[in-house]
Amino acid sequence: MKKLFTGVAALAMSAGFAATANADYSLTILHINDLHSRIESINKYNSTCNAKGEAEGKCFGGIARVKSALDTRRAELKDAGKNVLTVDAGDQFQGSLFYSTYKGEAAAEFMNGIGFDVMAVGNHEFDDGPKGLADFVAKAKFPIISGNINVEKEPLLAGKIKGSLIVERGGEKIGIVSTLAEDTVETSSPGDNVVFSSSEDYLKKAVEELTAEGVSKIIAVTHEGLPKDMELASKVSGIDVIVGGHSHTLLSNVAKRAEGPYPVMVKNPDGKDVPIVQAYAYSKYVGDIEITWNDNGDVIAAKGEPILLDKNVAMDEGFKKRVAELGAPIEELKAKVIGGLTADVDGMRESCRTGECQMGNLVADAVLDRVKSQGVSLVIQNGGGLRASLQKGEVTMGDVLTVLPFQNTVATFQLKGADVIAALENGVSNVEEVKGKFPQVAGMKYSWTRSKPAGSRILSVEVMKDGKWTALDKEAVYGVATNNYMRSGGDGYKIFKTNGMKAYDYGPGLEQVLADYISKTPDYQPGLDGRITEVKE
Repeated sequence: MKKLFTGVAALAMSAGFAATANADYSLTILHINDLHSRIESINKYNSTCNAKGEAEGKCFGGIARVKSALDTRRAELKDAGKNVLTVDAGDQFQGSLFYSTYKGEAAAEFMNGIGFDVMAVGNHEFDDGPKGLADFVAKAKFPIISGNINVEKEPLLAGKIKGSLIVERGGEKIGIVSTLAEDTVETSSPGDNVVFSSSEDYLKKAVEELTAEGVSKIIAVTHEGLPKDMELASKVSGIDVIVGGHSHTLLSNVAKRAEGPYPVMVKNPDGKDVPIVQAYAYSKYVGDIEITWNDNGDVIAAKGEPILLDKNVAMDEGFKKRVAELGAPIEELKAKVIGGLTADVDGMRESCRTGECQMGNLVADAVLDRVKSQGVSLVIQNGGGLRASLQKGEVTMGDVLTVLPFQNTVATFQLKGADVIAALENGVSNVEEVKGKFPQVAGMKYSWTRSKPAGSRILSVEVMKDGKWTALDKEAVYGVATNNYMRSGGDGYKIFKTNGMKAYDYGPGLEQVLADYISKTPDYQPGLDGRITEVKE
């Protein structure tokens, strides 16, 4: 993603604004995004950190640190007479045993305790259908908004999700608008009654309406990913700042692994600079950006830096105690050792959504091992379904569930070779956006290139036949395994739903398949074997 920021970093450092001596209004926005149920602290792999890691100062984040950081920063700002807004750009749901056990109930409790001013709906807030989101909204004591979704035909959500919000800070009206990724119908389970519309069209209309109400300061809290946020900023006038999520992007002016400056600056249709911020994911950072407007309502300064929640940020004691209480019933399951690994297994988002990754190989191999006796020879697993890495040494069931938190089941079916290729084409079609659809595989090898248009990127596909790698036969029928989410058309794999034959979607849980495989293969060697090759053309 760094190529997006050629020539942008210097602009962001100076913010491209005039001097601020005559500025008349400033607002500090504290923000998080994509917490993904990391209620407990995390390690460097974004998995749950253990007591030893905490003792050694190697843990990050966790909701108790988020609480402490936000309380401390808000107190500092209040003492300085500053205006502040606390926002969440979506995806509190899904990612750990806390979500598997408590769904959105724990998230609502902790967010209420922190005191968020607003939250955007993330795609994973629909993982348990409209009911999961409706239950969460009922418990939340803060507004949850999203404007380009129409929920009025969904009885469980009708009237409960507004598109915009107006708040007052320091005597000024602040308009807040929100949008959600339009492909949520593919990446989650909103159901047939939730209708998505163009986020660009919605934002233009919302800005116009807020402006007509006399609101001159407008913030977009989006869950669409940084590339889309940059596109929206360039096409929609009137938005002063975008606070985003979804792409798990670390923006920073100091962090070594940053994918761009904080903020990223994009010119809108009127030639005005729009600052865009995002704060990585998994509770590791709290974003902190101060926006300054002049008397005309124009942004004239944007400065800040995400706060790293490392060992130097103490946990809030009340939250720490509550996390332990909620965690007690699932500690026994989490602590159950199911096997061991001889080396770390990389399951990082950046690895598994752009090419062959170690976790993709491990999970796909585990599935193939489970179903090969059923005549299945090919496995396709979405990289976005892999949510963490595994460390060398003992592996617990809790570790496995952190990697595979979605409670998906193994699905098997038959598919013509030509449709296998079509599925792979879908998988690599949005790699530039680091989409979760990227296909990790077993039982096959494929090569691809991003230099060609989506739909024509797969260069070759080979399968094992009579002990040798042989070109896939487009007319032959193959036994294929995936997860039930993909088999039902998730992540754009509609061809599995429409063309899959003799489908069975109710196999064992994917997490149990992986746990069993690790248990029975103690000598498994994590690595890459060239089953996926990107050709640079």
